[in-house]
Amino acid sequence: MSKYYRGVRVIEEGSDRPAPVDGTAGMQVVFGTAPVNLAAEPVAAVNAPVLCRSMEEAQEKLGYSEDYEKYTLCQSMYASFEASPVSPVVFVNVLNPAKHKKDNAEKEYAVINRQAKVEDVDGILKSSVVVKMEETTLAVDTDYLLSFDDAGKLVVTLISEQTAEAATVKITSTSIDPSAVTKEDLIGGYDAGTGKESGLEVLRQVYPRTGIPAALILAPGWSHIPEVAAVMMTKCEGVNGVFSAECLLDLDTAETALYTDVPQAKEDSGYQNEHAVVLWPMVEAEGKKIYLSAMYGAMASNLDASNDNVPSLYPSNRLLSVDKAVLADGTEVFMDREQANTLVGAGVVTLINEQGWRAWGNNTSAYPEVTDPKDRWIACRRMFTWMANRLITTYNEKVDSPANYRLIESICDAENIALNSYVAAGKLAGGRVEFNEEENRVENILTGQVVFRIYIAAFTPAEDIVFILKYDPALLEQALTGGEA
Repeated sequence: MSKYYRGVRVIEEGSDRPAPVDGTAGMQVVFGTAPVNLAAEPVAAVNAPVLCRSMEEAQEKLGYSEDYEKYTLCQSMYASFEASPVSPVVFVNVLNPAKHKKDNAEKEYAVINRQAKVEDVDGILKSSVVVKMEETTLAVDTDYLLSFDDAGKLVVTLISEQTAEAATVKITSTSIDPSAVTKEDLIGGYDAGTGKESGLEVLRQVYPRTGIPAALILAPGWSHIPEVAAVMMTKCEGVNGVFSAECLLDLDTAETALYTDVPQAKEDSGYQNEHAVVLWPMVEAEGKKIYLSAMYGAMASNLDASNDNVPSLYPSNRLLSVDKAVLADGTEVFMDREQANTLVGAGVVTLINEQGWRAWGNNTSAYPEVTDPKDRWIACRRMFTWMANRLITTYNEKVDSPANYRLIESICDAENIALNSYVAAGKLAGGRVEFNEEENRVENILTGQVVFRIYIAAFTPAEDIVFILKYDPALLEQALTGGEA
């Protein structure tokens, strides 16, 4: 019988989060660890690309914890769904409950109001829980229910008649162990025996599973390890054999505490690549320490989505939703513009506090060794990457069409229209497509190859705006004489 209501009732709901801006031009693919014991299907959240469009979806599919040091993916969940709301985001969790786990000894817990709370153990896997009343093993969903409270602690609720008078229960369980995850798990690989991929190798699955190429590759909490960063940089080109992406790399603030040591640390770590953006130091937001790559990645992705889904704007001198710049030990970092420019000149992106904390720096990690505008400037590099990926996804449907002039004209016309629209909108300085007959001789056409040349010019940043201020005595004379000669 349904419950009978009469009178006035009030039901409270949680406060609304800001709606994420939708955009794929800067789609983040984030690698790390998540509290998958809290997920609806923990096994499904291991070494697989999980696309999420909201914090609620991320919590359901991966779990969420504010222990960002243990569960590094949660840094990007916070950054992308609360600090700089943007979607979608792809998360790849490498914490495997079948491998990274620890057993918890049997322990007795008090039952209060028919509930026993396991407050001294974290990361419990529901499937591993055994509950006993004295020496009798109880049945889940018959004698008791399992749930987690807001802090991620296991709650056992007794529901059967035989447990009505229970004062205590004995609980045995197994927990996930994030401390057992290593850099090798992040790097991952391909298992020829099972045909399964793990770690950064899962990047290959992102486009086949989601239909969206990766734009930004992140691993906050791990990318400061040179071995992990080296693999991330190699993954930026030839994704699925054709796509490209950029990666965001943190420098280790535990090892590099002084800004003057940052340029050498970057060089020693081997962080020199046109597809990489190097960041230092860490940040703090709402009392939580977060790697700068997580906050920067969310901000850049949000900026792209708000810019008609085109990455033509520079994610520098943009406000970040952070409270402090810090080192790994919590020490605050304060740099003025001159000090910050020392890092920028070494190809490192940092942040300064000028009317709010702002990202600061436009150079990829290839600078200063590389000065080609295409590979030096972050937005130029990202525009070339985005343009290449756009061409592949847009014209893939033309593959295997007859190589006749109708095909050639249709591609040239369509692309010139697209390029002209980007120029008119201020996304590009210029662009055109050409079909060169010398590159498309009959012998080449016979092999099935058709070549088009795309010329684009992305805008460089106005980094150095100079005003020349000069004293003019004539203006003083004019003021003193009332304007008379």
